[in-house]
Amino acid sequence: MFVTTSNPSRREPVRVAIVGTGAIARGSHLPALTALAAGQPLEIVAAVDVDAASVEAFCAEAAIAHAYTDLDRMLAEQRPDLVTLATPPRFHRDQTVAALRAGAWVWCEKPPCPSLEDFDAIEAAEGPSGRGPYAAIVFQHRFGSGARHVRALLAGHAMGRPLVAHCQTTWYRDEAYYSVPWRGTWSSEGGGPSMGHGIHQMDLLLDLLGPWAEIRAMAGRLVHDVETEDVSTALIRFENGAMATVVNSVLSPDEVSRIRIDCERATVELTHLYGHRNTDWRITPAPGVTSEEADAWRDFGADVPSSHEAQLTGLLGDLRAGRRPRSSGADGRKSLELVAALYKAAFTGSTVRAGEIGPGDPFYGALHGDVPDWAPRNVDRPEGVVA
Repeated sequence: MFVTTSNPSRREPVRVAIVGTGAIARGSHLPALTALAAGQPLEIVAAVDVDAASVEAFCAEAAIAHAYTDLDRMLAEQRPDLVTLATPPRFHRDQTVAALRAGAWVWCEKPPCPSLEDFDAIEAAEGPSGRGPYAAIVFQHRFGSGARHVRALLAGHAMGRPLVAHCQTTWYRDEAYYSVPWRGTWSSEGGGPSMGHGIHQMDLLLDLLGPWAEIRAMAGRLVHDVETEDVSTALIRFENGAMATVVNSVLSPDEVSRIRIDCERATVELTHLYGHRNTDWRITPAPGVTSEEADAWRDFGADVPSSHEAQLTGLLGDLRAGRRPRSSGADGRKSLELVAALYKAAFTGSTVRAGEIGPGDPFYGALHGDVPDWAPRNVDRPEGVVA
């Protein structure tokens, strides 16, 4: 394995393998790795895809030496230090566990996996505490200069206590989007917009505000004939007392991703779509705040956009140092736990408290909880029926 606790400063190239050669690998993973390889010892040694033509074309275009259609064979022959997963969620558990057992760290696209049970199995396959290998989730929206600056302001209570928050992922997906057979199903996507779309903003909200305490929610299929929801709303109380509203939708023609946090002395707001820069953040001071203090809050420093590259930069530093990366372990699990709790609250009409979903709970093994009208179906829903 590349990193050991006895020689954390080795400067040999980090050997990386990309698993899955579709759009997210081509548009995000490969560009981030390529950019970082220009400034540090890093080599993309292999790519894997079940589609031989796809992986061979991918490797030819990116000058990657080895193309595989078998993950286990690649792990045995190439022994990568880091595996990036850009595959559908239903494969994440088995692929992550296989890579970890081969001694490789893993950087896995969201959604992390279809259930908390799967996530816990992944965490159990990680190496001994303090040594690794570790598996981290791609939650790039919490990285970059803007999120880092606001997180520090909130942690230090510079703007006073956080009181009220809004978290909004209102996007638009039409019938053509859902005509792809694997979309809108629990088995392939793991969930609807709460899982596959809104998890980024909810993860950022948790990263900024800290642990949540309880959640109430609703979900519906208002337009699309799918297994999962196409809209959800939730009310969350945080351990620090702050209360938040959350909306996740694929029914919204005016698309926006937004987080707003009202503190005692200022409102901080982020408005963007798929990624943010410093200029996407706005801080509005309360009456009585001096202009000097407000100007200090608004000084975000050098602009580092949220991106796969921003997160991967930190992860590679952690790999070289042999320390647990952010968005792994409990830090990565918290967002999936919130999504599971949202579904449980929505499908059962109950208030769900942090930590209550564990082994034996139907929502631990599946986010639909086997609830009638929401669990996967074997026959088409009659036209016009809305859950």
